Amino acid sequence: MQNKSTPSVAFIGAGNMAGAILRGLLQQGYPASKIWAADPGAEKLKALAEETGINTTTDNTQAIAEAQVVVLAVKPQMMQQVLKPLQSSFQTHKPLVVSIAAGLTCDTLQTWLGGKLPLVRSMPNTPSLLGAGVAGLFATPEVNEEQRGWVQQISEAVGQAFWVEEESLLEAVTAVSGSGPAYYFLFTEALAAAGEKLGLPADMALKLAENTAFGAGKMLLGTEDSPAQLRAKVTSPGGTTAQAIQSFEDQGLRKLVEEAAQAAARRAQELAEELKGTQ
Repeated sequence: MQNKSTPSVAFIGAGNMAGAILRGLLQQGYPASKIWAADPGAEKLKALAEETGINTTTDNTQAIAEAQVVVLAVKPQMMQQVLKPLQSSFQTHKPLVVSIAAGLTCDTLQTWLGGKLPLVRSMPNTPSLLGAGVAGLFATPEVNEEQRGWVQQISEAVGQAFWVEEESLLEAVTAVSGSGPAYYFLFTEALAAAGEKLGLPADMALKLAENTAFGAGKMLLGTEDSPAQLRAKVTSPGGTTAQAIQSFEDQGLRKLVEEAAQAAARRAQELAEELKGTQ
C-alpha cells in the first residue's frame, strides 16, 4: 500500500464494520497514524487504540478536521442525529464522505451534511467482518477519480468492491450480496436438516453442509469456470446429483430465488423512503 496515496481516514462510529475495515487497512500496511476513530464509548476507544495504534477521539469534529476521508459507520436510524451538529464541520473541511449505512440515499445524506460534498454510498456485507466481503459502491458527481481510488482501496481492505453507475442499482446489490449471505446460511441449514432426516447425526450433517458450502465457494472463486459449467462437471447424466438438480428445477428454485431477490430490493427501496423521514 506504500505505492498508493494514503489519505487520512476517520471513522465516525467504531462498531464492528468500522473495526473490520480499519484492521484490514492496517493489515495491508496502512499507517496507523493516518487512521482516526470517533465514538462516544471512551473505553471502547481506549482498547482500540491500545490494540491498533490508531488515533481515537470522542469528539467527531476533531476526527473530521483531521481527515481527508470520513467514513460514516453509525446505525441508519441514528445518522441524522449524529450529522446534524456536524454539518458546519463537514462544510468547512469538505472531506470525501463514505457512508456504509444501509438505506440512506445520497440525497438524504447530502441534506443532512449540508450539500455538495463528494459522497460515496457503500453497500458492504457481513463477510467483510472476516475479510471476505463484497461491496457495491456509488459515487456522486462531486467525487473525482483520485477519491474513487481511495474508496476502492478502503473497501478492498475487507474484500472486493464494484462500482454501479446508478444509485438505484444499490438496491439490487443489497438483494444479491447485502442480504445474500443469509440465503446461503438458510440453504446450509436446510441441507443439514435434510441430512439429519436421512439418518446422519445432527452435528455431522451440519459439518458436511458447512464444509460443502465452503468448498463450493472456493471452486467458484478459484476457477475460470462459470457456475453452470461447475454444476455440469459434477452432474453425471442419470446420477444422484442429476436427480437432486432435477428436483430443484421441478420445484421452481430459480423462480423462487428471483422472487426473493425482488422482495429484498423492494424492501430496500421502502426502507430508504422510511429513513428519509427519520427525525
